[in-house]
Amino acid sequence: MAWDGDDLAGQAEEVFERQQAAADARAHRGISTVEERARSGKFESLRLSRSRIMGQLAAATNPAHRTILERALKSINDEMAE
Repeated sequence: MAWDGDDLAGQAEEVFERQQAAADARAHRGISTVEERARSGKFESLRLSRSRIMGQLAAATNPAHRTILERALKSINDEMAE
């Protein structure tokens, strides 16, 4: 069986394209995973802050302090909704 130069070049190009597509898929998957982790971490931080503020709000008796805590809680809720 004789090797045709054009055939070899075509096969090499196909292999290269498949490898490039696989590398691109891995790179994009890594980016989304990093983004998902960052988003998840931010949400968890907001959730913990919200829990802490709700506890403080339940114990707060000073109206000015309650107002500040209510504003903080609204801000956190708004950010979590985004």
